[in-house]
Amino acid sequence: MGGFRLMAVHAHPDDESSKGAATMARYAAEGHDVLVVTLTGGERGDILNPAMDIAGVRDNLPTIRREEMAQAAHILGVRQMWLGYVDSGLPEGDPLPPLPDGCFAKVPLEVSTEALVRVVREFRPHVITTYDENGGYPHPDHIRCHEVSVAAFDAAGDPDRFPDAGPVWEPKKLYYVHGFLRQRMQILNDAAVAAGRVGPYAEWLEKWPAERGRLLDRVTTRVDSADYFDRRDAALLAHRTQIDPNGLFFASPIDDQKEFWPTEEFELAATRVPSALPETDLFAGLDPSDATDGENW
Repeated sequence: MGGFRLMAVHAHPDDESSKGAATMARYAAEGHDVLVVTLTGGERGDILNPAMDIAGVRDNLPTIRREEMAQAAHILGVRQMWLGYVDSGLPEGDPLPPLPDGCFAKVPLEVSTEALVRVVREFRPHVITTYDENGGYPHPDHIRCHEVSVAAFDAAGDPDRFPDAGPVWEPKKLYYVHGFLRQRMQILNDAAVAAGRVGPYAEWLEKWPAERGRLLDRVTTRVDSADYFDRRDAALLAHRTQIDPNGLFFASPIDDQKEFWPTEEFELAATRVPSALPETDLFAGLDPSDATDGENW
């Protein structure tokens, strides 16, 4: 395939459809090669759509989530692979219980880093996206996803690191996706109120921690992806055990989203090419001659 190569690293199936999905769909439609790497199977996830909390679903949740992921990837027009680790679950209680043996968050970092480095060296992405140091939210798999992605970005081009993981490849840029911004919710809520509707996010905004409002200050890159919001939503709905069609993901009319907040937001965390900020393109600064280099996936 032509174009640049983008690798999006996510903790669980459905994360790819709620964080940067419209951007991936746009780039795939424009001829770039987009690969989603899903680190775990989401085996310990809950059933978050009441309509799917029915006999037979919970017992077959790992298989169903794989089927959902395949459908979502098809809708977005991207490729997807599993790294093969087991969901750690979201511990609850005070004190928090220990994580289950064998789960992703307990795998030694060097082990999971080597596994991801192997994929990086095979796919040879120009750009990698993942979560920030807080994981987007403090799920142990999300935080580990950040750690593994950063470590793999640093190690993939180093011939002294993981010499058995394939020929070295040095990704050019690393981004953190910032999918949940307080300012976005506020603007969409205000738009609804101004139109005489009930603000869909009023209760959420009241409870939103003040520090979360500062995430927008970290954003360096805003990608116009409004034309792909419909595809993003369709991919989200494909994860039918995880996404309630009556939930907050769909509380704001898509026309409001396209008009008042038509972008998806990222933070340039590391770059090996000159970068002039702010940006509107994850591939900004890349040499166009590299776009057809090393297509061996």
